[in-house]
Amino acid sequence: QVQLVESGGGLVQTGGSLRLSCAASGSIFSINAMGWYRQAPGKERELVATITDGGGTNYADSVKGRFTISRDNAKNTVYLQMNSLKPEDTAVYFCNADILSFYSSKYVLTWGQGTQVTVSS
Repeated sequence: QVQLVESGGGLVQTGGSLRLSCAASGSIFSINAMGWYRQAPGKERELVATITDGGGTNYADSVKGRFTISRDNAKNTVYLQMNSLKPEDTAVYFCNADILSFYSSKYVLTWGQGTQVTVSS
């Protein structure tokens, strides 16, 4: 079994910072791309940032220059450093990863359970 567990969410004031972590565990053979998405109340889940196994990154326009995605391949962990937070960043943040397990012949997109980020004005 493979699972992703997020941590680091919480309540922060406008202009503050948070660092989210997402660790993959289980029978993992390889991980391709990893990413962060978010879903605000009443809205659809949206892309925040992605990172390839080689370190290539992609960001939503709304977070460029404020958020930084990174990963530690040795720890099977992806991070999201969020600076200059705004009330509109309030959402549940989900990580995902394209994972090949020892018991599968193909990569499977796996999601974490989500972590709440609330930015107060």
